[in-house]
Amino acid sequence: MTTHVSLHPLPNHAWRLTGRRRTAEEPTLPAHRPSRPTGLERFNALPADEAERALLSCCGSHRWARRVAEHRPYPDLDSLLAASDEASYDLTCGDISEALACESLTLLPEGAYSAAHMALGAAHAAYESRFGHVFVICLDDTAPEESPDLVLAEIRARLANDPDEERTRTAEELRRLAKGRLTRLLLGARGTAQSSCL
Repeated sequence: MTTHVSLHPLPNHAWRLTGRRRTAEEPTLPAHRPSRPTGLERFNALPADEAERALLSCCGSHRWARRVAEHRPYPDLDSLLAASDEASYDLTCGDISEALACESLTLLPEGAYSAAHMALGAAHAAYESRFGHVFVICLDDTAPEESPDLVLAEIRARLANDPDEERTRTAEELRRLAKGRLTRLLLGARGTAQSSCL
């Protein structure tokens, strides 16, 4: 729960202990304004259930969210991301399935041709038919206009994987997605970088 503190600056006629008014020559002490807490400080201070809910927006595995929340407080973002990685590496097949169930397909950028929609739709259908879950890929370092071609190429390449190999690759993409989402959640970053599945 976030607490809002209202600060009222001291009036210029602040009284000294003697009760007399400050003269014009006497300096006025600046009002103390505490620094605004960072996203990490707010995250560290959240009750456990709220922290877990916030984390579930980064990765849909309850076990992952619980593990990351339990290790608070984190001294810095790097420590939090390291804990995220560690929890991601320990995901079981059930945890991965739970996280994948929370992923959804992202719409193509505006202006994409209907042929691109058809090609990606067919590729997604073939992938889901083969592996039984949605295709996920982290696109944090990809320009939005390049995303459709990259996703289509990756789906086609990964269709050649055997199920165990693809499960490993999917877990890695979920780990990368979680880190990117967690970073943006705490830094409050806004941008067009896509970090979900297409």
